[in-house]
Amino acid sequence: MDEEQWEQAVPVVRRTDYGTARLMPDIDRPDAWLLTVEEAPQSYVDLGDPEHLEFEYVRRMGHVADLAAPGGRPLDVLHLGGGALTLPRYVAAVRPGSRQLVVEADGPLAALVAEHLPLPSGQPVTVRVGDARSVLETLPDASFDLLIADVFDGSRTPAGLASLEFARHAARVLRPGGLYAANLADGAPFDFVRPQTAGLAEAFGHVCLVAEPPVLRGRRFGNVVLVAGHRELPVGALARRAA
Repeated sequence: MDEEQWEQAVPVVRRTDYGTARLMPDIDRPDAWLLTVEEAPQSYVDLGDPEHLEFEYVRRMGHVADLAAPGGRPLDVLHLGGGALTLPRYVAAVRPGSRQLVVEADGPLAALVAEHLPLPSGQPVTVRVGDARSVLETLPDASFDLLIADVFDGSRTPAGLASLEFARHAARVLRPGGLYAANLADGAPFDFVRPQTAGLAEAFGHVCLVAEPPVLRGRRFGNVVLVAGHRELPVGALARRAA
């Protein structure tokens, strides 16, 4: 889209299964769009630069994708929660040839994104409309190198994705050297994140937490990214990237 066309871009509004979704052009960044659902920011996508990750917590999850294997190597990736497909676009850009499965519960939202923010043709990315937990349970053992979970019901993770059973299924489908990353929201005293961390530690064996200092210090509610794996995690490299 050229500059003149971009200046004429208008928001797109559509009713979806989870509320009113809006796609709004970023006037400061051509080809960039913000997706909100019920006025809550959900995704930010730059169609011209898919490596640009606007939201802090998405950058942290992008770091996990960077560290899941040597640079540039294609991965098999499972995304639970799709939104505007920010991270699938990122993985496709930095790891060309990666096979990706995206599970999105909101069918009308998936259709909105496909219509107005389509993926480039030829990318091996499949979007499946369905319940994240239900789809996860059907997937074969050790079938993914990277699993990213970013699913919310309002401001909380759905109960079905907050159980030890879910963590065990996630561990089951992840390959021995793979990484799991989940976006959660919490604040001090972290009554939600603590049991999630314990469950992942039991299911995977290794877990770490990444969040902005004000969140960790209990000054505000915010995003917390939990990272887990069957083997020792690249904590040092992750910390350097998050600094």
